Amino acid sequence: QVQLVESGGGLVQAGGSLRLSCAASRSIFSLNNMGWYRQAPGNQRERVASISRLGSRNYADSVKGRFTISRDGAKNAMYMQMNSLEPEDTAVYYCTAETNSGGGTVVHWGQGTQVTVSS
Repeated sequence: QVQLVESGGGLVQAGGSLRLSCAASRSIFSLNNMGWYRQAPGNQRERVASISRLGSRNYADSVKGRFTISRDGAKNAMYMQMNSLEPEDTAVYYCTAETNSGGGTVVHWGQGTQVTVSS
């Protein structure tokens, strides 16, 4: 099991920046993939970015070049720097982490943090 707590959301004008943080209750290097998802009202939840245990990063096309995912093993934390924010980025952002359990994969979710981008 792992508990995840997000922080750093808020209200920002278009073109601005925010940095989301995700604090994990155990070593992030004991986890498999970690990532950020988002869900806007009326939309399906979508994966925004992910980072593997080995450090490989992937991004949704909509955020490439604007968002950067990173992590800090000493702090058991993952981050997402979001630059050049657009109103379309408005959503609740969730931190996720995968663990192995009984031969399968379990995805753990944080409670979410609201990001609102005004035009």
